[in-house]
Amino acid sequence: MRVLICPDKFAGTLSAPEVARAVADGWSAPGDVLVQRPLADGGPGFVEVLATALDGRRVPVDTVDPLGRPARGEILLAGGVAYVESAQACGLHLLTAEERDPKRATSYGLGLLLAAAVESGAGEIVVGLGGSAVNDAGAGMLAALGAAPLDESGYALPYGGAALINAAALGGVPQLRQVRLVAATDVDNPLTGLHGASNVFGPQKGASREDVLLLDVALEHFAGVLERAFDLKDLALQPGGGAAGGIGAALIALGGRVTSGINLVTNLIGLDAELDAADLVITGEGSFDHQSLRGKVVAGIAAGARDRGLPCVVLAGRNETGQREAAAAGVTETHTLVEHFGNVETALAEPARGLRELATRLAGQWSR
Repeated sequence: MRVLICPDKFAGTLSAPEVARAVADGWSAPGDVLVQRPLADGGPGFVEVLATALDGRRVPVDTVDPLGRPARGEILLAGGVAYVESAQACGLHLLTAEERDPKRATSYGLGLLLAAAVESGAGEIVVGLGGSAVNDAGAGMLAALGAAPLDESGYALPYGGAALINAAALGGVPQLRQVRLVAATDVDNPLTGLHGASNVFGPQKGASREDVLLLDVALEHFAGVLERAFDLKDLALQPGGGAAGGIGAALIALGGRVTSGINLVTNLIGLDAELDAADLVITGEGSFDHQSLRGKVVAGIAAGARDRGLPCVVLAGRNETGQREAAAAGVTETHTLVEHFGNVETALAEPARGLRELATRLAGQWSR
């Protein structure tokens, strides 16, 4: 039997390649062919996953984290395209729980990564969006590119989403040298409103209910500033604009197009051909929840398996989806580390062991 192993990361514990390796190590049917294709949907691991599949060059870049502290990032150069991962500079994993505050977190570091990509001479920059700690609609990114948001007196605004309520204009033109931009996102949420960046993702970034209301109003106001600056309409309503705390909207304002991160990655690594050849598909992520079925890795893989009549097994740290909802998306069955170990603590402490043991059990169940 040919088994395609194509998981996302288990956030905070294992990278996607580490998850795939653990499943393969635990598969106990020696006659089976195991194909490992770790994936990313635009969030953390985007560059690492693409680097394993593309004939490219990884270039280290000095940047800053969401609080402006020095951080290390990189860009992947392949075939005239630069691939950039927002989470390397804006990622929630870069902050402790106590440090999370989307009112002041900035996307400035992503702007530094984009500037490096522009200087590399790439004709196109693909920006992976997801897993961010920011909610500033790309204001910090624009500042790093030479277009800092200003208040009515012409002074640069402080970093963070809350200050955008006082935005009046941009203090320059983003220095992009006609480079084409692509926003590879794991969600299709708009910038503002009930399904917008602040309401849906703000709480997990440390925002209180009062913060969420403040940030939503601030982003709505800043959308108007961007519309005037770039001669646009309805920016706050564009699908994908709410990705990565509204960085998607800023990229749209800069002329970028939005695309599905999982579809982009699967196309680049040739996953369709692997799905065509597979007998069983194993995918997964740390938390299998309602967002998983809205443009993330599991949704894309399950749909591809369903269209081919293939069984699709999801391995996750925990499961918060309904069985009927998952089945409709193409998921055959789901197994979690929490259920396997019986507690959250061991699931977080020994995810690789748990995945190996689950894979051993699955091999006995599925292998012919």
